[in-house]
Amino acid sequence: MSTESAAEIWPGGPPTVGAQASRSRAVATRDIELFTAISGDRNPLHYDDEFARATRVGGIVVQGGVGSAILNAVVAEDLPGPGTVFLNLSLDFRAPIRPGDTITGHVEVVDVRSDKPITKLAVSVTRDDGTVAIAGSALCYTMFPRVSA
Repeated sequence: MSTESAAEIWPGGPPTVGAQASRSRAVATRDIELFTAISGDRNPLHYDDEFARATRVGGIVVQGGVGSAILNAVVAEDLPGPGTVFLNLSLDFRAPIRPGDTITGHVEVVDVRSDKPITKLAVSVTRDDGTVAIAGSALCYTMFPRVSA
């Protein structure tokens, strides 16, 4: 049984169920190049326009990691905020994201644990045309600096 108080578990107070946060950014061809440098993903869907146009997606698309990365920023910077990491992330990739799209990452708190600094979030990434490109859920843990007594 934990002896930590609610103030020790959530020093600034827990997030509120229903709280939401979003961030937007334009996606560029350079994002594909940078992600490839990190991951090694050289799938022709990301580089070969002729190949990509001949497929179901109909043109160049950015890697899923590029599209979903905005969720990292929303979670770490806004809600739940600094010190937060993903424990679990489940995503459905519903539509392509292309260079030139502006995407918005959105999170909504759907559950907050009182015994640990853990939140469950509904997450999505929407293109500027209103299409939900990515949707899913996340389980997050928020770490706070230790306070010396």
